[in-house]
Amino acid sequence: MRWKKDSSTVTMTMAEEAPSRGQVAPKWRGTQADQADMSTLGREQVLRRNFRFISIVGFGCTLIATWEVVLTLLTQGLTDGGTAGLIWGYLIVAAGFLLVFLSLAEMASMAPTSGGQYHWVSEFAPPSCQKFLSYITGWLCALGWQCAIVSIAYLAGTIIQGMIVLNNADYNGKPWHGTLLVIAITLFSIVFNTFLAKRLPFIEVLILILHVCGLFAIIIPLWVLGPRRSAKQVFTEFNNGGDWNSAGTATLVGFSTTITALIGYDCAVHMSEEIKDASETLPKAMITSVCVNAACGFLMLVTVCFTLGDIDDILASPTGYPFMQVFYNATESLPGTNTMTAILVLTLTASTITEVATASRQLWSFARDRGLPFSKFFGYVNPGWNIPLNAVMVSLAVTILLSLINIGSTTALLAIVTLTIGAMMSSYIITIGCVLLKRIRGQPLPPHRWTLGRFGMAINIGALCFLCPVFVFAFFPLTSKVEPETMNWSAVMYGGIMMIAVVYYVFRGRHHYIPPVALVKREM
Repeated sequence: MRWKKDSSTVTMTMAEEAPSRGQVAPKWRGTQADQADMSTLGREQVLRRNFRFISIVGFGCTLIATWEVVLTLLTQGLTDGGTAGLIWGYLIVAAGFLLVFLSLAEMASMAPTSGGQYHWVSEFAPPSCQKFLSYITGWLCALGWQCAIVSIAYLAGTIIQGMIVLNNADYNGKPWHGTLLVIAITLFSIVFNTFLAKRLPFIEVLILILHVCGLFAIIIPLWVLGPRRSAKQVFTEFNNGGDWNSAGTATLVGFSTTITALIGYDCAVHMSEEIKDASETLPKAMITSVCVNAACGFLMLVTVCFTLGDIDDILASPTGYPFMQVFYNATESLPGTNTMTAILVLTLTASTITEVATASRQLWSFARDRGLPFSKFFGYVNPGWNIPLNAVMVSLAVTILLSLINIGSTTALLAIVTLTIGAMMSSYIITIGCVLLKRIRGQPLPPHRWTLGRFGMAINIGALCFLCPVFVFAFFPLTSKVEPETMNWSAVMYGGIMMIAVVYYVFRGRHHYIPPVALVKREM
């Protein structure tokens, strides 16, 4: 059968797409399977396919930076859940996200496109709501990944401030100091995404080595020098520092630490038009990244929970980051603590490099289908460079503007960080829901080289059963009794941006947006 096009969709040839000039040289067009996929999806190859399996595994592992994020967000998990909540919650979240990314990996094999979720929704959603749901999913993905750059750069920047506090008790950190550090780290990342773009796959392999070696460079000193808590304390003592109605509720609220550390492996999907033999390499690389990072994160989490010492003491650390106090208590050395912390700064800065790459490709792809204001500008690919340079620079501008919020309100910026989680999980729920509906109705799915087989429906159902409740708890504040400074304002931001997206769709988007299914030439 041939996919039916929405009758309201304006017919568009490839030449009428948002301009993406400059086809790549034949050696960068990938395999015959890649070329067939691009033809089927109605796309033109304008980006270099220079990523291979190991480099895209490195891309996913270093972008998500699981063990690094586990360390930096210890406060939330220790406040709501304690060590037992962190460890058991981590196992639950890791299992849940494995189901999620197994579902997305299969769809990536069906349609390996930089659009990712919004493309899949366009193909798999019921015809009556294909265009609208695809459009909203595109906005969610673009929002989530643009906010993600700020999130990771903010962590790296404020850790640097924490190091200064540790070494100089007289330092009076100002919010604008953090903002300048965020901007500096992002500018550094832009260099790798422009002038060094051709070398990005090789750089990702080097960063992967740093990511793995850095893990052991931190946990070995903690094993040797750190204090010891008993197994009973670590695995059975829960904490309800947020004064919720039960330890179980507190643990669910504290899931935000492990969710943030394990979400976002669709990053590799948005690079799919730069991966050689994408329909087979991409899903394998995604699941490999999930498993490698989940194992590294669990190893770091268990190590820290056994060696953190007095919880109240480390939560009161003047650095603002409990892990830094854990390092210092274990080593009793400023140089040792600085070295261990510097590893985190390096790996989180490296994560910012890959965040920029992912966010710019998602923005470019959605603009290519006219889903955004100024799509013609955002969707341009520079001849010779073969990268979406305009989208990269827009990502820089957005990051700078969002980081300025920190000068007026750290609470507002932290809400933007949380907004990343909500936006991404929304896109997962819509996408997996659409493919599950097709399975339930017995409708055929596109051919794919990497499949879940007869377990597909069960995995999709399991993924949704995990996503829906944790999506709700992602918007909870850390404490049940909130003030304006402790409120999680991400729910307000999420609702406001979705309203803007819907209004834009009604008045302009529905007339200009070209859902990807309108370009697909798939025979089944």
